Amino acid sequence: MKRLVSATCFDGCREDRSLAVESSLPRLWQFVAALLAIGGALAGCVPPEPLRLGFLGGLSGRVADLGIAGRNGAMLAVEIRNSSGGVNGRVVELLVEDDKQDPDLARKAVGRLLERKVEAIIGPMTSAMAVATVPLVNEAELVMLSPTVTTTTLTGIDDHFLRVIASTAEYARISAADHFERLGLRRVAVAYDLRNRAYTEGWLADYRHAFESAGGTLNITVPFSSSEETSFADLAGRLLSAKPELVLILANSVDAALLAQQIRKRDGVVRIGTSEWAATERLIELGGKAVEGVMIAQFVDRDSTQPAYVAFRRRYVERFGQEPGFGGLTAFDAANVVLDALVARQPGQTLKQVILVRGVFSGAQSEIRFDATGDAARETYLTTIRDGSFVRLH
Repeated sequence: MKRLVSATCFDGCREDRSLAVESSLPRLWQFVAALLAIGGALAGCVPPEPLRLGFLGGLSGRVADLGIAGRNGAMLAVEIRNSSGGVNGRVVELLVEDDKQDPDLARKAVGRLLERKVEAIIGPMTSAMAVATVPLVNEAELVMLSPTVTTTTLTGIDDHFLRVIASTAEYARISAADHFERLGLRRVAVAYDLRNRAYTEGWLADYRHAFESAGGTLNITVPFSSSEETSFADLAGRLLSAKPELVLILANSVDAALLAQQIRKRDGVVRIGTSEWAATERLIELGGKAVEGVMIAQFVDRDSTQPAYVAFRRRYVERFGQEPGFGGLTAFDAANVVLDALVARQPGQTLKQVILVRGVFSGAQSEIRFDATGDAARETYLTTIRDGSFVRLH
């Protein structure tokens, strides 16, 4: 009897437990569903991986002023974009590399950026570094958009190198015409830096063609290699021995300022000109009175009243405590071209296709117009240094 009762009790207990389990199943699945919903919500709250852009420029050495201005301009563009939601909801991260104006280091820096899977590289800031690194980005099919590279070596090539300014041919031609026609000069001596020969030799060739075609003469051309050991006193002596009416300096801002000082110690009358590469605020800071009256054709009007430029300049000065110069302006423009293209890119489109199909972008100071191979045109201005400032002539 007890066994039966036990059996009955056992069977009854099994039945009760079965009923209990069946009645708890809906609640269990509700709990699991709730957990899954919470997990999904939490996953939805995890921000997407940032979009990464690279920056490549010389942040140390004799070209550091240009590289730092470029880095700052690109950084400001990224910060402004992130403050308004980033690119399609994704934060943009700028990865900065210093090429130290060394081709081997520049190639290694590009390799690191490629490993980080950047969407594009803003830079480099000098022609020599571009020539050294373009083969790498072409192989990777990655856009490299330079703010300041003007070498004609990379002109008219359907590759992944693009730029937001014109080639040296434009600035050299305008400079030669100004020297020959407006100033009436006929004899010119030229010093040019072989450390950036992809730029200086092309600039010199374009200038020579324009100036000599008009009837002028290059009395002497003197190459040098920029370094701490360069004797600018000797260089000035060689240039002036040719009795020129103008000494043209194709070099970075530091070397141009030091050479101008040595020229002025020996000759207070001869005119001095330089190229857009040297036209940073550092040229005036170091050159002082020796660079007063120096003439440059360049792609920035520092006195522009364009609202976009005024707003950019104000924010740049507030952020970095110094003037942007041409490097800061064009790097800001280059970064914004890339950011705008990333916003507009459709599935299946490459960044290069977006930029070239659109063709025209708004710069802070003037339009940027890309041709079919990624070379750009923008306004060019004749300037001089007057009372310690760059002044637009016309």
